[in-house]
Amino acid sequence: MSSFKIRHDWTLEQIDLLFQSPFNDLIYQAHTIHRQAFQANAIQISSLINVKTGLCPEDCSYCPQSGHYNTGLKKEPLMTLEQVKIAAKRAKEKGAGRFCIAAAWRSPPKKEFMNILEMVSAIKALDLEACATLGMLNNEQVKQLFEAGLDYYNHNLDTSPEYYKTIISTRTYQERLETLARVREAGIKVCCGGIIGMGETQEDRAGLLQQLANLPEHPRSVTLNKLISIPGTPLANKPPVDSFEFIRVVAAARIMLPLSMIRLSAGRDSLSEEAQALCFFAGANSIHYGEKLLTTENISPEQDNILLKKLGLEAVLLDTELHACH
Repeated sequence: MSSFKIRHDWTLEQIDLLFQSPFNDLIYQAHTIHRQAFQANAIQISSLINVKTGLCPEDCSYCPQSGHYNTGLKKEPLMTLEQVKIAAKRAKEKGAGRFCIAAAWRSPPKKEFMNILEMVSAIKALDLEACATLGMLNNEQVKQLFEAGLDYYNHNLDTSPEYYKTIISTRTYQERLETLARVREAGIKVCCGGIIGMGETQEDRAGLLQQLANLPEHPRSVTLNKLISIPGTPLANKPPVDSFEFIRVVAAARIMLPLSMIRLSAGRDSLSEEAQALCFFAGANSIHYGEKLLTTENISPEQDNILLKKLGLEAVLLDTELHACH
C-alpha cells in the first residue's frame, strides 16, 4: 500500500518544513516513498550530446555557451546526421537507453530544425528513446517533434521565479512555462528541473520544487544540476554548494514528485561516491552517462560502472523498467 499521493498544491511553508527536517528523517521519508514507487536498486541511464555549440543569444549567467560571455568556448556548427547516428550507436553500446540532443539556441532556426527532426527519427530507428533540448518551441515545432517520435523534451526552469530574474534577462519565466505547456499538451513527456548552487536561498530551492510539483502534470523526469562554476561567466566565483544541501533537494524532490524520475546531471563529478550513494538512497534514480555533458566534464562510464557495482545498483535502459510492481 502506497503512503504517498500525487499533489499539485504544495505551499512554500510545507516545503520549508521538509528542508528543516533532520537529515536522516528527510532521507528516510524520501527513501520510503522511493521504494513504494520504484525498484529500489535500479538506475536509468541516459546519454547527452551537444549537436550545436556556442554563440547562444541568451544571457544565462551559468552558461559557457552564451554569446554574452568570453569563456574560450569554440563555436561549432550543427553536427551532421551521420555524426549523431555514430554517437547514438556508441551510447547504446555503452548502456544508454535514452539519447538526448542539445543545441545552444533561443529557439530552433527553421532551416536547421528540419535536420533536428531527421536526428530524432534516426535515434528512434536505433531503438533508443529520443530526448531533445532546443530552447523555446512554438506549436508547429512541437507538433513536428511529436510526429518525428520525440519521447522527451527537456526545458529547465533553473530556479525559483523570484531568483530567476537575477540569473537570466533574455527570456522570462513565463515563456519557459509556456514551452512546457505546449510540450505537455502535444503528448511529449516533460523533462524539467533546475540548478542548485547559483547563490539562491533555501527558499528559492523550495520555490523551484513548488513550481515543478504544482504543474498540471508532474514532469516525467526531473533533472537536478549542481552548478559548475565556469570561468568567464558571471557565476564563475560562486562557492560550491554543500553536498548535504544538494542531497536535501534530491530528497525533497522525491517526496514531492513521487513518480518522477530524479536525474543527477551536471556537476555530479564534484560529488564523492558517498554523496552520490546518498543521492541514490534519497530517491535519485537516473544519471547522465558519458565523458561530457554539453561542454563540461562528466564522470566516465567506466567509473560509473564501478560505483554502480559497489552499490549493487542495476543499470536499466528505460524508465518503465524502474517502476515497482504493485
